[in-house]
Amino acid sequence: MSAAAPPRGGVDRDAVARTKAQILGLAPIERSSLDADVTKPDVESVEGELFTVNMGPHHPATHGVLRLLVSLEGEVVRDLKPIMGYVHTGIEKSCETKSYWKAIPFVERMDYLAYFFNMQAYCGAVERLLEIEIPERAAYLRVMHMELNRIHSHLVWLGTTALDLGAMSMFWYCFRERDRILDLFEMSTGQRMHTRYFQVGGVIEDIPQGFEQQVIAFCDEMPERIDQYMALLDQNEIFLARTKGVGIVPKQHLLDLGVTGPLLRAAGEPWDLRKTHDYLCYHDLEFGIPVGTVGDNYDRYRVRLVEMRESVKLVRQCVEGLPEGRFIIDDRKIALPPRDELGTSMEALIHHFKLVTEGFRVPPGEVYNPIESPRGELGCFVVADGSAKPARVHFREPSFINLQALLDMCKDEYVADLIANLAMLDPILGGIDR
Repeated sequence: MSAAAPPRGGVDRDAVARTKAQILGLAPIERSSLDADVTKPDVESVEGELFTVNMGPHHPATHGVLRLLVSLEGEVVRDLKPIMGYVHTGIEKSCETKSYWKAIPFVERMDYLAYFFNMQAYCGAVERLLEIEIPERAAYLRVMHMELNRIHSHLVWLGTTALDLGAMSMFWYCFRERDRILDLFEMSTGQRMHTRYFQVGGVIEDIPQGFEQQVIAFCDEMPERIDQYMALLDQNEIFLARTKGVGIVPKQHLLDLGVTGPLLRAAGEPWDLRKTHDYLCYHDLEFGIPVGTVGDNYDRYRVRLVEMRESVKLVRQCVEGLPEGRFIIDDRKIALPPRDELGTSMEALIHHFKLVTEGFRVPPGEVYNPIESPRGELGCFVVADGSAKPARVHFREPSFINLQALLDMCKDEYVADLIANLAMLDPILGGIDR
């Protein structure tokens, strides 16, 4: 908080001149130079009664059906309480009434921008209970689709966040690339969203002919697109003023709250389950973990953009190193038999009928399976009782946990910054209200 900073509405001509010189390339853009010009509310000078307002649940800037009970003193946020439950679907309880096989379409609809990650968390937990290893080719196909899904999720976040801050054109640019990814999903799975592509034991089918060439073409084009995003926003005076020095939360406090993902990495903590928790084929791939230094909204923005670059590298490695072999385990009591056998093999037809109608049985036990989703640690806890239905399914959803940090990001800041802070949080209400 800077006591010497000019009040909003006033003009610091020297600061404007310095910023213009930096944008025009006359001087390097350094964090310290612009951060010194960020105006913060003068907490001591604001006087008056608290005024409580409802933001949402139906509000375009709440990124879903989220209600915020905001206590204001003038234009300064003094308190904030998120209220959830407006789209509660009971997904976890619904999974407990279905067979393991039929629960997959439920879980992928929680975080509707990270459906492949939802499936991996759930299927990975069931596979650990069954003590099975999926084929190597299936592991590479899963990582390929998950990293494309990570880029897809970050593109939606970037476009909608820029729109919240007044950069409307960014929304259309990001959705242009998002549509390319959805085309790839449609090509490989038959669906653009909610694909049910991951199955216990592998994936439902192999990638079609020509898919690898399409993915490589996307990987060749995407880094240049990210450069264009950064060129548009990193030289936008309004965007920089709205993000640099805004919404800072100390790293230790984020750790105390259990916050993970880009929010934690932006504060300088390089925690990423793809590195710390060995699963699928990430140990065979090379990629970096971007971290910030200040922990403000600008760092959160930069971390996610660099993550998209790293995901492009991961997708390319998966395509170029895709091993031969099966795409799902050869156990007909767990995995569906190939469709071309159904017309010629009575045994295959019986296995198909039993799996679809009754599912498979899982030995008694319990397991927690965490993975790194676009919003942080996504974990699935499954309890098996020996039947064909899970006795308990519960998810550790990062959007729900990360929402705790919103008060610390917004308190004693301007109400206008609340919009930017909520956007940088990247909450998905389908996951929060599961």
